[in-house]
Order: sequence, then structure tokens, then C-alpha cells
Amino acid sequence: MEQEMEKGGVLLTRLVPPEQWAVYDPVFAEGARRGISFVIGGGLAVSVYSGHPRNTKDLDLFVRQEQSGALLDMLRGLGFDEYTELPYDRTWSYRAFRQGAIVDVLWKTLNGKSAVDEQWLTEGWEVTVRGTRVRLIPLEELIVSKLYILKPDRTDWPDILNLLYTRVNGLRWSRLLEMLGDDRLLLGGVMSVFRWLCPGRAALVPAHLWEQLGLPPPHFGPPADQDKIALLAAGQWFCGAES
Repeated sequence: MEQEMEKGGVLLTRLVPPEQWAVYDPVFAEGARRGISFVIGGGLAVSVYSGHPRNTKDLDLFVRQEQSGALLDMLRGLGFDEYTELPYDRTWSYRAFRQGAIVDVLWKTLNGKSAVDEQWLTEGWEVTVRGTRVRLIPLEELIVSKLYILKPDRTDWPDILNLLYTRVNGLRWSRLLEMLGDDRLLLGGVMSVFRWLCPGRAALVPAHLWEQLGLPPPHFGPPADQDKIALLAAGQWFCGAES
């Protein structure tokens, strides 16, 4: 695990350009000085956990709602302005920018269903980026934060499929089901696609989980079925996938 976290820090160091990190780094330094706890989510966290790098040009920070005001005040003090070019829901998020770099502050998931709590802030990986130690959102919370993003113009399910492919052995399934409650059927939708695309990897999922999701366990197959991946033009989804 420690070696994987070290690799994750190297990946982020390569992924985020120095000029972009120069804008982000003071946020972590000042946050630590003020005792404000927050963690990295979004595309950067997906990159580390999945090993499939992509820089989304923004930094998603998850914080408890009771500390969100302090974090927003801190960002303003660091010279960040509110991003107003596109509308967004201010009941669960705030978007700030400085020198072209965007920081999204979130204290709930996109639909407002799940609020950030202490587990979100303490149980994810810690990685080092250009000498700065930062913490990521836990893998299970990362999946939940993306599970409900299923819109006509955007879906984050490919991110979840990448995470499942790479981290299927390390997932705390009981934690994931606990957070989802009656919405576990939505997870079943992703898992159905996962077992179709990656039967060999899906076979590593505990049998009882398939039962709880109302799905039959997968038959033996390749880690990733290249013919099925081709049907979805999804070859870029799985980092290092082999047939």
C-alpha cells in the first residue's frame, strides 16, 4: 500500500503542471496552518486510485460543512475569486479560481444526499506532491460521489469502471453498501456493466455482494474483454487492460 501511495504521488507530480501546482500548494499550506481539514476528490483522486491519469484542470476539495465557511474565507484571502461564468448549486458547493486554476469546494455529493463526515477526511490515501503531503477522499466515498452523475450530457460511470477494474480487491463493500442504502440498485447498474466488460476482474467480487445487488455472479472470462470494450469505443478506460 505504501508503495502504491508513493506511485500515486509521483503520478500527480507529473500530471499537475508546476505552474498549476503553484496556485494549489498555498491552499494546502494555509489550510494546515489554520487547522482546516479537507481532502482531494474528483479526477485527480480517480487518477491516483485507478492509475489512469487525467488532469481535469481543477481541484476538487471535500470539507465538512461546518468548516466550509472557513475554507472559503481562506481562499478569498489567498486571492481566489468566485467563478461565475457558469451556474452551479451553491447549497453544496463553491467554485473559486485564480490565475486560470479552478478550485471546487464541496461539502455534500452532487445531489445533496451524502454529507462529508470525518471518515471522508481521515481514511483516504496520503500522497506527496512536489513536497506537499495531501490526503485523498476514500475510495468508497469517491465512488459514491460519482455514482449519481448520470446526465444527458455527462456521466461519471467510466471513472467508476476504472476504479473497479484497478481496486476491486481493496474495496470495503460493506461501507459502500451502507452509504448507498436503498440506492444500492444504482450500484448494481454499474456492476452489471463491469461484469459484462471485465468478467475476470468482476469474478474477484465476493459472491455475497452479487446476491445483495440481485445479480448473478460472473462467469469466468478475461480481465477485460477487448471485443466488448471496442463496442463502446472504451479502449481508453482501462489502464493496462489485457484480454
